[in-house]
Amino acid sequence: ANSTQCCVTMSPMSLTAATSSDEEDDSDSSTKPIRSEKKKNPASLFQTGGEPPKEKKSKKKVPPKGAESEEEATETLQKNSNKKGKAKKSKKKEERPPSPVIEVDNLEEFVLQPAPQGVTVKCRVTRDKKGMDRGLYPTYYLHLDNDKKVFLLAGRKRKKSKTSNYLISIDPTDLSRGGENFIGKLRSNLMGTRFTVFDNGANPDRANADWSNVRQELSAVVYETNVLGFKGPRKMTVIIPGMNADCERVPIRPRNDNDGLLMRWQNRNMDNVIELHNKAPVWNDETQSYVLNFHGRVTHASVKNFQIVHSSDPDYIVMQFGRVADDAFTMDYNYPLCAVQAFAIALSSFDGKLACE
Repeated sequence: ANSTQCCVTMSPMSLTAATSSDEEDDSDSSTKPIRSEKKKNPASLFQTGGEPPKEKKSKKKVPPKGAESEEEATETLQKNSNKKGKAKKSKKKEERPPSPVIEVDNLEEFVLQPAPQGVTVKCRVTRDKKGMDRGLYPTYYLHLDNDKKVFLLAGRKRKKSKTSNYLISIDPTDLSRGGENFIGKLRSNLMGTRFTVFDNGANPDRANADWSNVRQELSAVVYETNVLGFKGPRKMTVIIPGMNADCERVPIRPRNDNDGLLMRWQNRNMDNVIELHNKAPVWNDETQSYVLNFHGRVTHASVKNFQIVHSSDPDYIVMQFGRVADDAFTMDYNYPLCAVQAFAIALSSFDGKLACE
């Protein structure tokens, strides 16, 4: 049985506890605005002083028109529980705050570019299980969560692969490895507990003289193995490249399997590498539930709901992901993540992890 996280909804007049079954029962959430405090610029948390990227970058920055700042976000109390039973529905349903319009002039550039500082890029992930084998190999689509619902990325698990291997594309109709729309991939270990995110660069075996064409590692995700069978919230570690003084990602181009983000993290070689974690829910004795604040963006219970933070500033949400319907999820990310990194981290949470649950 899967462990599940569940929400307890809170309104000014009432407190309604929603418990969860093994099948991830859902519940609605009503909102209670909480004033968010303005934090100092967190960019310094991610700066590692690495060398600037050698590849030429477009000078044009993506203008996040009308994107919502942290200060403007109203927060919702979202709680998580491991209790079993039927989920109670809250009568009052609030709309989650959407993302205002963000202009995407160049899709390939946008999805690889870090979110602008001070801006939360709010997205929606939908899961399509239709078709003969979609139950095993569903397609996931990422859109901006606003009126225009601009398409950003699509991802699908590859067949005939020994380990979980997700292909990520900037074309919702072209999920082929050889196509020009291939933008990155997510690859797991045999246990499904460790994942690495690559861009669309070449395998090191096909490197050119200066290695500039070799694929970069954009992120790695480690799920803590559950050897005792404890049914509780997942524990995630996310490893990403650091940022240089120009707020650009430091390229991590491993030449072999012993030089990737996971190996550097494992060997505590943290030069130009940043370690992040999922924010631990707090147990509430009164409601017998785990408590997490999802800023009004998550309305349903799921073990897949998570927030990623830096240990030095747990109030700065680098990324959050959570269920809003049976096959719909919100995914919000902040600097220094880009859309490909955040989407791939979200895809890793969908993958079955026998050792963790």
